[in-house]
Amino acid sequence: MGRRLPALLAAVALAAAGARAELAAEPVGRVFTLPATPAPHWFWLTDILLHRTALFDADSGDLLGTLSAGTAGLGFVIAPLFSKDRREIYLAESYYARGVRGERTDVVNVYDAQSLAPLHEIAIPPKRAEYFPGNAANALSDDGRFVAVFNVTPATSLTVVDVRERRFVTEVGAPGCGLAFAAGPRRFLMLCGDGGALAVTVDAAGASAAAERIAPFFDPNADPLTEKAVRRGNEWLFVSFEGVVQPVDVSGPAIRPGETWSLFDEDARGASWRVGGGQHLAVHAASGRLYALVHQGEKDTHKEPGREVWVYDLATRARVQRIEVGNPLAALVRQQAGVERGGATSWLLDTLLPNPGVGQILVTQDESPVLVAVGEGPASVLVHDARSGKLLREIGEAGIASTLLYAP
Repeated sequence: MGRRLPALLAAVALAAAGARAELAAEPVGRVFTLPATPAPHWFWLTDILLHRTALFDADSGDLLGTLSAGTAGLGFVIAPLFSKDRREIYLAESYYARGVRGERTDVVNVYDAQSLAPLHEIAIPPKRAEYFPGNAANALSDDGRFVAVFNVTPATSLTVVDVRERRFVTEVGAPGCGLAFAAGPRRFLMLCGDGGALAVTVDAAGASAAAERIAPFFDPNADPLTEKAVRRGNEWLFVSFEGVVQPVDVSGPAIRPGETWSLFDEDARGASWRVGGGQHLAVHAASGRLYALVHQGEKDTHKEPGREVWVYDLATRARVQRIEVGNPLAALVRQQAGVERGGATSWLLDTLLPNPGVGQILVTQDESPVLVAVGEGPASVLVHDARSGKLLREIGEAGIASTLLYAP
């Protein structure tokens, strides 16, 4: 944070100096209903300080709606899940009777996806995990019926909720394992500290769940996998701290780890290229393109933001493109000062202000996909054409401390 502080101070100073004297009054009292079908370039962005997840349109830059999550100001995990028909949103939340203390209540709330109004509240054991940035905290089964919530007390377990029947099903102990990834119609995958995994399967009646161990397939001491995996069809793609991709096939009766491959060749490793950020993978399923947020840094810099996104063809496992992401700091100043992108002043901001990089990426799944990238600090969203890499749009003030991106 120390080396980014001067850049942040510069942004504040420039914004104050160039801010518009008059701002149009915002109309209040209007109530909107979202379309039944989400637009292809919509995305949700979670903010841990505003304690919300917010829906944006990447094409217009408009904020379309927000969902608050639990007691304001407490916790890091705000991870929406979306029903298969896109009519409902599921959000695991925690509440305290006295604001910051008192009796804790955990729930899975069901929201209407058009009005964003709460529909139902499902009580669950008050154990759900809170950690930063909160990747893989919850998962929705492939049949759309069950939600799994990862717990830490500090013992680890998985809470299973039937969102169709609106009821808590069971809690499954998972000693030494954590996180939650969908892995079939009634199955979830958890990663374990020994380098193996755990498969948690709910029975057909939704009455109970059983767990099955999967033998170790990575070395958590030499090169652990990150939790920031992405899914294409029936295959999860994990990546290690050193950039080794570990596929995991969840299509069959048994979960099968696949053959590994590396994002970085010898030259890239020699130049200290690494994955980084809080959400450093994205995939476009139809084209078979994997997007990886990268930076140059020493070992254990996997949380550092990146300035480039490297694109890989999953069929050949070869890098096919490098995308330089825009400058989120300059985008923030442009928005605050009312400066249009493309002019002389805009060029000066891009030239003088350091580029701190971005921490999260997401790619939409339509035929003309966009790459959404989010900067740290006062959040700026950069929208690139996912195929050409061209910067299309900036959303200069999307939040305060944004953490994760989700596609509805």
